[in-house]
Amino acid sequence: MLKYFLGNSPKWFKMIMIGFLIFNVFSYYTLGPTITSWLFIGEFIFSLAIALKCYPLQSGGLLAMEILALNLTTPHNAYHEVEQNLEVVLLLVFMVAGIYFMKPLLMYIFSKVFTKIKSKMVLSLLFVFLAAVLSAFLDALTVTAVLISVSVGFYGVYHKIHSMPESDFDKDGKLDRKELSGETLEQFRSFLRSLVMHGVVGTALGGVCTLVGEPQNLLIGERMGWDFIEFFLKMAPISIPVLVAGMCTTAILEVTGTFGFGTKLPEVAREIIENYTEEEDKNRSDKAKYGLIVQGVSAILLIIGLALHIAPVGFIGLGLIIVQTAFMGITEEHHLGKAFEEALPFTGLLVVFFVVVAMIHDQHLFKPIIDWALAKDPAEQPAIFYLANGILSMISDNVFVATVYIGEVKSAFDKGVITQEQFEKLAIAINTGTNLPSVATPNGQAAFLFLLTSSLAPLVGLSYGKMVKMALPYTVVLGGVGLLGIIYILN
Repeated sequence: MLKYFLGNSPKWFKMIMIGFLIFNVFSYYTLGPTITSWLFIGEFIFSLAIALKCYPLQSGGLLAMEILALNLTTPHNAYHEVEQNLEVVLLLVFMVAGIYFMKPLLMYIFSKVFTKIKSKMVLSLLFVFLAAVLSAFLDALTVTAVLISVSVGFYGVYHKIHSMPESDFDKDGKLDRKELSGETLEQFRSFLRSLVMHGVVGTALGGVCTLVGEPQNLLIGERMGWDFIEFFLKMAPISIPVLVAGMCTTAILEVTGTFGFGTKLPEVAREIIENYTEEEDKNRSDKAKYGLIVQGVSAILLIIGLALHIAPVGFIGLGLIIVQTAFMGITEEHHLGKAFEEALPFTGLLVVFFVVVAMIHDQHLFKPIIDWALAKDPAEQPAIFYLANGILSMISDNVFVATVYIGEVKSAFDKGVITQEQFEKLAIAINTGTNLPSVATPNGQAAFLFLLTSSLAPLVGLSYGKMVKMALPYTVVLGGVGLLGIIYILN
């Protein structure tokens, strides 16, 4: 059984998971439900932290099923958690799929930026800014997928020319194969690695700003009754200074060349990529050009729909799917199905989150912690919640952390423990706390994990350790500026 259990996961991980499942039963009947529930939380966070070894849906899902079997919560209560957060589920299912059909336009934009901007400094700042703006209106995973696709595409072009047979290689004599090997190849990899890391950090900078930037934003906004504009205005005193600080950090990293940044695009690689993009533009069909126009119009409609809050976000995403596919002639079921592949695994994981959250509520696990925090001076509470959420989000998933904390704070508000004004401050602290410090590791940000597990990571030499190192200056600056904003601006 162990051979097939959890697929290609390491043997030690399989043994640990089996040990968890057996020990939890023993713990329930000897130590009681409260201690067992805390064990489940620790084990679930462990399954999230080992996401590179095994996607958490399977390991976390087995724990969730055991939670239900031991009656630490009920299917009805878990369903109630899903019901309360249905808009988040619809966002993941439909909005991500809607943006899938917009990928050609996004790739076209990033490709043009990539080839037209000569300065690495300007290019890096533009990548951060574009990723931030797009992530504020679209899904961070989709923006990251576009960054990955563009980078893999350009690496593939470079590698294809580098691997040509000697008889076909550069017949006009302008290129020397030796120019494309060794140090030049490593420089090209370092350039792509630093650029895509800037871009993924940009998704976090933009993701904190708006209702649809990250799944937990919508969850928090729904509990608070904030629409798109109101959410942006509530977060702006923190998110805008953080965005500026993030852009300044990008500039400093490029100037100093520290933490793995600063590498410039080799001229020979620039020549290859520019020739490729020119050829692509020349050969683009009328159908493809028409598709770009439809996607551009759809993007404008999306922004208007979100800004005016004309419908729940998931419905807007579904409308985006319908408009784009109808006007681009995509009517076959198997062509539509591909759009949902990216979002559904994480949607399944989100439902598993809600089982664990239901257990936390039923067993009142976080009540002593929340009561302790709420007993502090009201002026200190936002900073405490920011730090608690930030630290936990570094090792766990930020959606899970936000779900737990906003639920407990909402419960305290409903009981009259805190005022409406304090409730809003704590909601802002929870949102920024789960979005900003979580860039420290791939465990906290889904976009970072997506990049690390993508086909691009091995091509450009992006390991877990290297990603943590490259994210470190951003973690310090974003987390620090966010905390200062919570302390001095929010109060």
